[in-house]
Amino acid sequence: MKKHQFVCIMVAILTLIVPLFAQGAQEQSAELVVYAYDAFCGDWGPGPALVEEFEKQSGIKVNLVSAGDAVEMMTKVISEKANPWADVVVGITDDMAQKIYDAKLLEPYKSPVLDSIPASLQFDEQHRLLPFDYGNFAFVVDTERLAEDERPASLASLTESKYKGKVILIDPRTSSVGLGLLLWTIEAFGEDNYLAWWEAMKENALTITDGWSSAYGLFTEGEAPLVLSYTTSPVYHVTYEDTTRYQTLLFSEGHSTTFEGVGLLASSKKKAEAKQFIDFLLSDAQLGIALANSMYPVNKTVELPEAFDWAPKPEKSLSMSSEILAKNLDRWLTEWTQVMSR
Repeated sequence: MKKHQFVCIMVAILTLIVPLFAQGAQEQSAELVVYAYDAFCGDWGPGPALVEEFEKQSGIKVNLVSAGDAVEMMTKVISEKANPWADVVVGITDDMAQKIYDAKLLEPYKSPVLDSIPASLQFDEQHRLLPFDYGNFAFVVDTERLAEDERPASLASLTESKYKGKVILIDPRTSSVGLGLLLWTIEAFGEDNYLAWWEAMKENALTITDGWSSAYGLFTEGEAPLVLSYTTSPVYHVTYEDTTRYQTLLFSEGHSTTFEGVGLLASSKKKAEAKQFIDFLLSDAQLGIALANSMYPVNKTVELPEAFDWAPKPEKSLSMSSEILAKNLDRWLTEWTQVMSR
């Protein structure tokens, strides 16, 4: 083929293709990109329904991206720092927030809806992450498989040999729920003794999953009668399955508290739309999030249904400062990995 013929053909092809790429880029830029963790985006999570309602109310098109578990999602956002795509990130918890703060990816946003959220729930004074729900970590029991007098009453009793193969745990390196249990044990037993609990507990664990969804799925499939979750988890079963079969166990050591936050990416080119979405998340979407996530809403104006009577609040809530957590987390995870792998 002669050179000038080749050039003419290539010019013709590019004339056809370039407009298509441009159209695709325009379509993508017209969407508000929201990263959220898998369970939020799934069929049973609050994401699909609230996005549909937000689009209806605002006329803003949303691309809801399932970005793995919470830890994986944060890692993804940080790794994309040089070439950001998301406008909003949903589901970064208070206990792992310092890493994304240090990456300086979030733009503070003092939403007007914060006036309806108690100050005690606003875990970031700079408003880089705004709380949208909260709860306490807990173990949930299948009451049809463990009688009342057979159930553990504390973290310590959970290590007894009678629970061997009856407990499903979650990896703290990949899941915010798994990380919650790691911090819970540190808060309950102290740095000197928490690893002894894990050393004993690994003998009782049926499995350690990568994320909450897979752990809870195994639990409801009957693989084990005990699973790491939240005090609020039974709300889902009461609301959607009309059953009280799955119940929360309150432990004598107290329970670690967790807050889920939503943040605005500083790199976003759609900040006005992103702020509208965040405001919606903290207001009109609160009841739907509480029910689908089986967590407590942060907005004090929300009236909860009777199903939340099955979500007992512990007498003692445990928490850890973000400074202590940021200083020690990598070491704790290394120590945990060493204990669990030997």
